[in-house]
Amino acid sequence: MTEATAQFEQVQIPLADPMGEQISVTGTLGIPEWWPTGARVSVVLAHGSQKEDPLLEALQRELTERKYLTLRFAFPFVEAGRRKQDPLPVLQRTYMAALETLGRDPTAAPAHVFLGGKNLGALVAAHVAAAPAPARAEGIFFLGFPLHKQDDPSDPRADRLYRIVNPMLFVQGQRDRHCDLPTLRQTLGRVGAPVRLHTVEEADHTFRVAKKSGRTPEDVETEVLARMDTWIKRTLGE
Repeated sequence: MTEATAQFEQVQIPLADPMGEQISVTGTLGIPEWWPTGARVSVVLAHGSQKEDPLLEALQRELTERKYLTLRFAFPFVEAGRRKQDPLPVLQRTYMAALETLGRDPTAAPAHVFLGGKNLGALVAAHVAAAPAPARAEGIFFLGFPLHKQDDPSDPRADRLYRIVNPMLFVQGQRDRHCDLPTLRQTLGRVGAPVRLHTVEEADHTFRVAKKSGRTPEDVETEVLARMDTWIKRTLGE
């Protein structure tokens, strides 16, 4: 276990498209000890359709303790408790606003940024990275990327992946019904950017594992954390 030296604070991420009285979403900023000295690496984690996500919360906590500046946030419809998903342009602009939050203080801005998310957050990160004016990033990570509709791999959402030039990390559950692994492997074979795929045994789309598997949520958190940490360091050439 790492010694708890990080600080966590809430920040307001302004919305370019206010939803009535909802003019911002709340993010959690994880500030490591002695920031901004050292390599000044930041990791941005976007939620899916859940406001509370134990896996993302654990990843943020441990990544921050490992000296990464972290920012975790949910999209407007999630924070407001709405079931109807925001339009994709709203999701993208929210993600870009979160990235801009990291640079509010130029003296403490990160030198290297890794962006990604879980489920819907992963999909939006792909759109942000593949935009005509893509966000600056050293790499993109996808936790439970929703490649297709549930149990229907016939029409994969792959176009954006082919446009990304950054290194990519995919962490997928073995039992993910929104990402058929053979279809994903075939898709990644056509991607031009450097790609790594890690499969979490017995995990579903949200990385839940059945009790009969003998695995615990803590096992999954430790596995995903180790894979992300190793990939970030390799991408940076450490």
